[in-house]
Amino acid sequence: MLEKSEARTNNTSSDMGMVIGGLWNRFYQDGIYESIPNKVNNKAMGIYTDYAGNEKDDYTVCVAYEVAKGTAMPDGIVLRTIPAGNYAKFIVEGDMQKAVAEFWQELWKMDLPRAYQYDFEEYQNDSMEECEIHIYISLK
Repeated sequence: MLEKSEARTNNTSSDMGMVIGGLWNRFYQDGIYESIPNKVNNKAMGIYTDYAGNEKDDYTVCVAYEVAKGTAMPDGIVLRTIPAGNYAKFIVEGDMQKAVAEFWQELWKMDLPRAYQYDFEEYQNDSMEECEIHIYISLK
């Protein structure tokens, strides 16, 4: 069962943008953000897991914040631990939605030895127009 802070979709789904955008909206508008205790910083994260490596496969997207080790989450909030490993890091700047969407389109064209485990975005600020996003892609 998916909880309040995550959803499933795939890259070819006509409603993928609405699913992910709706997840972010619910996260902030429904008070989920405020209910998370012991945040380490103010960097929002989008975490992508549970896919097999084909852009048509479903995956889970989770909206998150880093919390102090040992923090218990309120009911309905999932706790994810990003595993240590090899990651390719990309820095994307610009309009938050446009820059991220363009990056992911380009990523699918790259010949990277992807592990398809945990890929994640770390939003360095909350500016919609001039955002800096660090994107980590898990590698084999």
